[in-house]
Amino acid sequence: MITVEEVWALKPGVRADHAMQAIEDVIGPLAHAHPGWCGHAMFLQQLDEPDHVVILYPWRSIEDHEDLLAQEKPHLQGFYDRFCTASRTLRYYSEIPHH
Repeated sequence: MITVEEVWALKPGVRADHAMQAIEDVIGPLAHAHPGWCGHAMFLQQLDEPDHVVILYPWRSIEDHEDLLAQEKPHLQGFYDRFCTASRTLRYYSEIPHH
C-alpha cells in the first residue's frame, strides 16, 4: 500500500470547501469504484497559503493509481478551468517502519 498526496492550487477567491466538494463529485465515484481504492481521503487546507489544498489517501499501488489517473483525465479539465491556477501535483509515499 502507498499514500498519495495531491496538491491543488486554487484560484484566488475560490472557497476550498466548494472546490473540494466539486472534485469529490467529479472523480470521487471513479476512485471509490476502482480496485486500488483502500480508504477515504483527508482534505487539508494549507494555513500559510490557503489557496493550496492537499488531499491524502491510501492506494493499493502506483500502477493502480496511474490507471485511475488515466480514467480521471477526461473529467478534470472543466474543474481545472473553473477552480485552479494549474494542474494538481502528485507524490507517492511509503510508510517507514519505526519502533
